[in-house]
Amino acid sequence: MIEKDELYPLIFQPIYVNVVWGGTMLSSYLGRDLPQMDLPVGESWEISDRDGAESIVSSGELKGRKIGKLIEYYGKSLLGENFRGGRFPLLVKLIDAGKRLSLQVHPDEANCRSNPGAEPKTEMWYIMSARPGSKIYAGLKPNCTRMQFVENIKSTDIENCLQIHRSEVGDAYYIPAGRVHAIGSGNLLLEIQQNSNTTFRISDWGRVGSDGKSRELHIEQAFKCINFMDRVNPKISGVSDLSAHNRKYPIINRCPFFKVDEIRLVESYLDRTERSSFQLLTATSNPVTIRGREKKCEVRIEKGRTALVPANFGGYTIEMDPGHNATVIKTSI
Repeated sequence: MIEKDELYPLIFQPIYVNVVWGGTMLSSYLGRDLPQMDLPVGESWEISDRDGAESIVSSGELKGRKIGKLIEYYGKSLLGENFRGGRFPLLVKLIDAGKRLSLQVHPDEANCRSNPGAEPKTEMWYIMSARPGSKIYAGLKPNCTRMQFVENIKSTDIENCLQIHRSEVGDAYYIPAGRVHAIGSGNLLLEIQQNSNTTFRISDWGRVGSDGKSRELHIEQAFKCINFMDRVNPKISGVSDLSAHNRKYPIINRCPFFKVDEIRLVESYLDRTERSSFQLLTATSNPVTIRGREKKCEVRIEKGRTALVPANFGGYTIEMDPGHNATVIKTSI
């Protein structure tokens, strides 16, 4: 280990997850060299502190160290005063949807108390790339009744109960626990979520796996979780106008589990960590470099990668490659 005052922005080895609905945009858009498996890669876990899927530092003096050991050793120096102990509180993923994901819902804390082993899960999506015609399914339509939803649960007519949005790069979606949702094919998303892997599938659109069998559905558990009073539009539209100056836009600022900003850069950008929280910086359009102003270090973030900036890091500058603009998603707790 190194001294806590020597902590630097950490980038971790991605953990790839093979699924039946996986796509090709991790390769085509991000240039990733993916492992060849029977099933395509659908998820890249960029920062994870889960049993059997624990992130490992990929560079610097802490290369090879697991995130759990770093948290145990550095504690609030790494994660900040808002950290309440235990595992890393978030799970950061890239979702590469070659096919439509299942219609699903996640539980909140109250649901988990009556469902042993379940973990609460609220998440947000940021669209990094989308093929023409791609869609996002999130939330119930205002005119959809509970009875209509129940009657159409085993039919493709279930789509008529859902809010459906055309995918646009730069748009974000807030998916609190209890909100039904599905990611359409042709989307590459950054997903920020609570550290949970609990999903209740409502419909898999009649799909079968490589073994010819349908994946398990969780209708009973799902109906206990769905918030049928929730008819909010989950879409947070991206900014379409151009600017000659750096601009920061809040995406999620009232969620109790994470805060997310979009930073659009046309020149070097000054920022700093506060001791209250770590910061996650995700380069979504072009690579950027973080240079410490109080600590002499620099870390490059390739497109699609996420750096964990320690809470005690202090001032830093985000710089772009010459001749390029960049978009960075900044997350804290």
